Amino acid sequence: MNEPITLPFVAVDGMRPTLPTRATEGSAGFDLYACIDKMVTIAPGKRALIETGWKLTMPKNMVCFVVPRSGLAWKNGITVLNTPGTIDSDYRGSIKVILINHGDEPFFVLPNMRVAQLVFSTVVDMNIVALETGKLFDETSRGSGGFGSTGV
Repeated sequence: MNEPITLPFVAVDGMRPTLPTRATEGSAGFDLYACIDKMVTIAPGKRALIETGWKLTMPKNMVCFVVPRSGLAWKNGITVLNTPGTIDSDYRGSIKVILINHGDEPFFVLPNMRVAQLVFSTVVDMNIVALETGKLFDETSRGSGGFGSTGV
């Protein structure tokens, strides 16, 4: 098993955010907490930009995704609008979460509430090239079938 990677998180000037945490030992994602002074109301069909109070530094071969919390999605219809939100290794700004309310009732984001998760992954370094021939792919039994071609 690999040793854990240490990633530096820095609080945004003047903020006292809660460090992202794993809910359980086996959790893939780190919970992100709202770093807000007062409650934010998200009406049905509306969205809000929620500050987390953190900046981070990642190695060039990493990416971080901001993803929804399943409990908020199931119980309240709250999800991350641009799922997954992608944080590139060269981004140095504040981590913010775009929440949208797909539910039927207003949703109240409270200070220090868990609003999303961070999931980290490695990035494969590659070059993309254009070929002039149309015979790029090996034939497969699936071929170009998609969008339900394998059944329900």
